[in-house]
Amino acid sequence: MIDINHVIDVLKQLQDDICQGLALADGQGSFIEDSWQRAEGGGGRTRVLTQGAVIEQGGVNFSSVSGNKLPPSATAHRPELAGRTWQACGVSLVIHPHSPHIPTSHANVRFFIAEKEGEDPVWWFGGGFDLTPFYPNEEDCIHWHQTAYNLCKPFGDTVYPDYKKWCDEYFYLKHRNETRGVGGLFFDDLNQWDFSTCLDYIKAVGQGFLDAYIPIINKRKALPITEAQRQFQLYRRGRYVEFNLVFDRGTLFGLQSGGRTESILMSMPPLARWEYNYQPADSSAEAKLNHYLKPINWLEKLKT
Repeated sequence: MIDINHVIDVLKQLQDDICQGLALADGQGSFIEDSWQRAEGGGGRTRVLTQGAVIEQGGVNFSSVSGNKLPPSATAHRPELAGRTWQACGVSLVIHPHSPHIPTSHANVRFFIAEKEGEDPVWWFGGGFDLTPFYPNEEDCIHWHQTAYNLCKPFGDTVYPDYKKWCDEYFYLKHRNETRGVGGLFFDDLNQWDFSTCLDYIKAVGQGFLDAYIPIINKRKALPITEAQRQFQLYRRGRYVEFNLVFDRGTLFGLQSGGRTESILMSMPPLARWEYNYQPADSSAEAKLNHYLKPINWLEKLKT
């Protein structure tokens, strides 16, 4: 049985749990909540933490929105959705830490259903999480992917490799010929299991994000930083902006469907910079990042 109200309750609890975990890891800041309503139907609660001890800016958003007509970005590849009423709900987060030693991180889980009288509903889940380091640490990358593997394992042997590959392919900047970071999980159109199992997987992904990210924060937050490292972090944040504004489906769907602009663009970093034809010095810590911006089998590295 498809119970969207139960999905909404699960997502709201997930938002609470993630905000609590991140605020505890930050140790100083707290999330400010901004509730909002959408004229076309639905609303949400945006929670933002700024200028914490660890988190420079981070947002954890819940939304549940609906409408009578889907935007072109949703029907272009799914023409069967045209003419259906729809409802979408989800939790989406992006964390931009102060320290260049702590990666930026993104996660989201979402549910979509489109209905038409006299026909079966069309529904699916989607989501995932990914990690965008500036000064990568191999130990952190392995931990991130090991956590992803562990949460996927109860749902089938192919789930992690399939969704890891999807993540590498999705979070890819074609104009830069590089991945956005070291990947993680990405999935969409998830309905091959029964509704209850799909929802259980969403819960596992949400908890998995905390299990993967909080230890990295705690391990790296006390490391000293230099101004040169800070400037490199701001430069690489520019890549994050490029991906979100050029390629990200969620951003496009949100803007085209009349979503709340402030909440949609909450994913942007508070500061970023661009530099013409920047080239890191050979063998520098900054040049090391280039070796990570391609698909890597991190679990194989765990075995060596």
